[in-house]
Amino acid sequence: MYKYNSQLKKLALPEYGRNIQQMVDYCCTIEDREERTKCAYSIIATMGNLFPQLRDEADYVHKLWDHLAIMSDFKLDIDYPYEVVKAETLDSKPAPMNYKLENIKMRHYGKLIERMIERACEYPDGEEKDALVMLIANHMKKQIFQINKEDVDDTKIFNDLSFYSKGKINLDPATHTLHQFKEAPTANQKQQGKKKKKK
Repeated sequence: MYKYNSQLKKLALPEYGRNIQQMVDYCCTIEDREERTKCAYSIIATMGNLFPQLRDEADYVHKLWDHLAIMSDFKLDIDYPYEVVKAETLDSKPAPMNYKLENIKMRHYGKLIERMIERACEYPDGEEKDALVMLIANHMKKQIFQINKEDVDDTKIFNDLSFYSKGKINLDPATHTLHQFKEAPTANQKQQGKKKKKK
C-alpha cells in the first residue's frame, strides 16, 4: 500500500528531501567505519550539489557536516573533518539580554528625541542652538507624519517641544515654520503619471 509523505518519518531538515535522508539512514547502518566515512563524504558532495549558489558563503562545507550530523540524529559514528554541532547545544537558547527599561513620555517620538532636547537645553543661546532646535522640531514632525499622513500642525510640535524641555524651548508659530512632508508616490502612481504624459 502506498504511503504519503505525511505518514512517513518526519524529516529533520526537509530542504534536503527524503532521498538524502534515506542515504543518511543507510550510511548509519554500514558496519565498516571506513566505508561509512566514504559514504558520508559522498552524501556531503550530493548535498552540496543541491545548493550550488551557497558555495561562496563562509563555512559552507562546515554547515553541510553539521546538517549531516543533525539528519543522522547524531548517531553517525565517523571521523568528522570539522567540529560538528552537538545534540545538547542544538536547541540551546542564548542568554537573555538585559535591556534598561526607560519610561518614554511619547512613544512616537522615542527616547532619542528626549535626549536631544535635553542636550539642546544645555546649549548657550545663539544661532547654533536655534538651528539645533529647528532640526529637532522638524524631525519630530517627520516622526508624527510617519504614523499620521495628514498635515501635522506646527503648533502641536511646538507644544510638545515646550513640554519636553519643561518650558525652556518655546517656538512661536508666527515666526517659525517647519517643513511640509509629503508621502512618496508609490510605483503604481508613478506608472499612472507616465501614462498620462504619453496621452
